[in-house]
Amino acid sequence: MATRFPAAWLDELRNRCDIVQTVSGYVQLKRNGHRYWGLCPFHGEKTASFSVDAERQLYYCFGCKAGGSVIQFVMDIERMEFQEAVKFLADQHHIPLPQMEDDAEYQRRRSQRDRLLEANKEAARFFHQTLFSDAGRPMLDYLKKRGLTDNVIRKFGLGAAPSQWDALTLYLQEKGFTLEELRLAGLTVVKEAEPATDTTPAKPRRAFDMFRNRAIFPIIDQHGNVLAFGGRALGDQQPKYLNTSDTPVFNKRLGVYAANLLRKERHLERVVLVEGYMDVVSLTQFGVNGVCATLGTALTAEQARLLKKFAPRVHLAYDGDKAGQHAILRGLDILQAEGIPARVLDFPDGLDPDEFIRQHGPEAFARLPAITPESYRMRRLKEQHDLSTQEGRTEYARACAALLRHLDPVELEGHLQELMVQTGFSREVLSAQIGLNVPSPANEAPTSPAKPPRPRPSAPATEDQRAQEVLISLFATGRVPSDIASPEDFDEGLMRNLYTALMHGASPASLAEQQQAEADRERVSRILLTPMSEDTDQLLAMARDCLSRLRIRRCQEKINNVMRDINQRTGDEKQAALNQVQQLTAELKRLKAGK
Repeated sequence: MATRFPAAWLDELRNRCDIVQTVSGYVQLKRNGHRYWGLCPFHGEKTASFSVDAERQLYYCFGCKAGGSVIQFVMDIERMEFQEAVKFLADQHHIPLPQMEDDAEYQRRRSQRDRLLEANKEAARFFHQTLFSDAGRPMLDYLKKRGLTDNVIRKFGLGAAPSQWDALTLYLQEKGFTLEELRLAGLTVVKEAEPATDTTPAKPRRAFDMFRNRAIFPIIDQHGNVLAFGGRALGDQQPKYLNTSDTPVFNKRLGVYAANLLRKERHLERVVLVEGYMDVVSLTQFGVNGVCATLGTALTAEQARLLKKFAPRVHLAYDGDKAGQHAILRGLDILQAEGIPARVLDFPDGLDPDEFIRQHGPEAFARLPAITPESYRMRRLKEQHDLSTQEGRTEYARACAALLRHLDPVELEGHLQELMVQTGFSREVLSAQIGLNVPSPANEAPTSPAKPPRPRPSAPATEDQRAQEVLISLFATGRVPSDIASPEDFDEGLMRNLYTALMHGASPASLAEQQQAEADRERVSRILLTPMSEDTDQLLAMARDCLSRLRIRRCQEKINNVMRDINQRTGDEKQAALNQVQQLTAELKRLKAGK
């Protein structure tokens, strides 16, 4: 995972990305000695057990066992893959990626991206300020009519585009942005000059705002960057919603509306995916957590993978009209292909989420049935068949059977009961059509699916294991010379590898980062952050004590192994064994004497 980037460059990245500063952006830390402590962002707690070590550039939670380097922290807190986290940190600290360090074209694109993002940020400020001015009064009246409070308006940074043709363009040009930058950002439309013809006069070059006379919804990514805008028309203006086209900093297939708010919500059990910006704003105002929307497109695989970083499942809350229902089917297909559990929120009377929650309140929204993908698809199939006829019931049963084949027996049971009632076919007939041998409850009790085996609790660390862990922790301080030990002192592979890496100058942060298994990473983080003395002499004494105990026990174990079968040996073999025992006994005496 980490091999794509040179080890030396990753070390430089970790050193320049101070872990205390990075973590402080998410967790309130208090210093205690050379450590910083705070409430863990990865699990709920009231007593601080989350520790950050500035010297070793590591974090570790003594409660939930999460731990690692600054890169791992960004991966966990931002729901990123390794490469994404590395690029995220490199961008934040203006560190060129190693393979692009001397790439002039990369530097040009990066500079352009920074400029376009800055233009979008200024545009968002302009729109928001305009909303509370005379020019934005029609848009503010519209938002207030929709029931939005000043608090939620500010939370989402909503704004207003005035009716003037070039108000934003002139404002941003005064801020130093060029017309070409505004065009690239999708903020300004530029019409090139046209020469005169026999029938038409010449037309000069013109530039005007993309958004005019609209309520504005800034589209902000999970990192707080303003990428684009959505504009809602007032009155009969068309199109009703106008969105920024794809630009060098924005691709509508990749993000979701309100991703910046999703990132701040911890421990979400599900994301509620809606169709429109107003649905997101309205549900959020009523206290619904984890709400977002696609950006004027049907759900894409890229968006589904993004949502998976925020919560383990997705609830589709699309409009109750035909278009919304069709979009649900496509969304379920996308989520299933990405392996993301999904449910469909069932809105009555064709209402959309905004209408429903305003009419019935947040309590009713919380009680909405969250139906399974199979139940929803069966409902849509039912609409396509006439169940008043035998032919319609037969075709409906066949279509549902094909739909249900992948379910396990427990999930299948409820759908079978429903299908029996709807079609009149027996359990045996439907089971045969599905292709499963499902016993009838009248003849045989259904067999419960085998429960997955409970994870076996890890065995408590032995005295030897604990001594080896302490040694690694001591050597990682850099104040105990690692050459007082040898690889033979570590009989566990992980500990030996850590010792060898420390011998070759590896940083503690890199050691945690290199662990592929989560359990190993948590263990290594704990070992490297175990509280130790600040006194170097005491650290050295602890190391010698650990080594002495390890070597004494192993020497005694060798003696016991030889003595166990010495009586079965004869002649030279027995004499050699006696000589070995004599040598080991002398070694044991030296070790116990501390020599």
